[in-house]
Amino acid sequence: MKSNYNRIGDYIQLVDERNKGLKVENLLGLSISKQFIPSVANIIGTDMENYKIISKNQFACSLMQVRRDKKMPVALLQDFDKAIISQAYPVFEVKDDKELIPEYLMMWFSRSEFDRETCFHAVGGVRGSLEWEDFIDLKLPIPSIEKQREIVEEYNTIQNRITLNQNLIQKLESTAQAIYKEWFVDFEFPNEEGKPYKTNGGEMVWCEELEKEIPKGWEVMKICSICEITSSKRIFESEYQEKGIPFYRGKEITQKKSGEVISDIIYISKERYNEIVKKYGKPNKGDILMTAVGTLGSTYMVEDENFYFKDGNVIWFKNFKRESSNYFLYDFMQTKQFADLISEITIGSTQSAITIKSFEQQKIVFPNQIILERYINLSIALNKNQDIKKKEQLVLNKLKELLFSKLSTN
Repeated sequence: MKSNYNRIGDYIQLVDERNKGLKVENLLGLSISKQFIPSVANIIGTDMENYKIISKNQFACSLMQVRRDKKMPVALLQDFDKAIISQAYPVFEVKDDKELIPEYLMMWFSRSEFDRETCFHAVGGVRGSLEWEDFIDLKLPIPSIEKQREIVEEYNTIQNRITLNQNLIQKLESTAQAIYKEWFVDFEFPNEEGKPYKTNGGEMVWCEELEKEIPKGWEVMKICSICEITSSKRIFESEYQEKGIPFYRGKEITQKKSGEVISDIIYISKERYNEIVKKYGKPNKGDILMTAVGTLGSTYMVEDENFYFKDGNVIWFKNFKRESSNYFLYDFMQTKQFADLISEITIGSTQSAITIKSFEQQKIVFPNQIILERYINLSIALNKNQDIKKKEQLVLNKLKELLFSKLSTN
């Protein structure tokens, strides 16, 4: 351990203020991504006076299931002056912010190396909880307060740009969803005069399958008639490597979609990858991958890259029968209608899942070729803009990871 490393417990102290008199109403939860989130807990009949109050620049953490989750949830409250959280979460604060800046400490907690260290010290069987005494015995480098401010300022510059980019991505996604709904749910796509089709007398016909009217010339098609729906060759844990070709699970698919840096990536050997691809094929540009176990319905349109993915956990849409219809299906997968469909076909009580068999029989309203081509031109432009922002996001996230790695050298 380097000489400038100091024990966390020397710089923090527990806080235990209860919500007596129900002074605070804003109830927050704590996510595994180290953020405070609105609580979804059922609090009917709960004594809210026993909940803990957390104030701005104080921390809350969860010491439970650290080994199982391979992360220690911990967050710094900055968006509210006060909130309440479950009494199960320890609340703590920095003793003296002239020695240790809370934001600097939160940066240290955000490092993947910190999570690996807490996982190593976690005990308590399969789930593996971390004892408070072991947590405060962990050490971190504490440079001068001026150096801490410099690091925090650099981090905030990057993080603010990430937040701005994320907002732009969400606006582009919202725009794409709004256009899809307008064209293919409300049937108000522009007619030949550029006016909304349905409200301006566009011809509609009754569809028995959907029990509603759809534009004349449109079809109701099973998703399996648009493309091939399959999965991948099974890869066993014994085949995992430290380097080679990236192997994506559901988590990595979600990270790829959002432009995050993929953490703790798994690899398979190039030889094994080439063997599998020769027999089963590989995901090609424009194919769609969708998470099908646990977190459901997160989608990723494949770029030019070599990787493989987990069988069963990810559904693969490929060999689209109409040009650019992958964009149409991908945009459908971002809508509320798709989310409702996922809810209807989900199975499993302990872990949610979707099967290929149940999914391929689902139906979708498919436009005529003229409308499809007009829509695809819009969709490609929106998706390209999203891709640009997501690639920027990836660069920014890598810069943030680089800054985290530098903390241990200061």
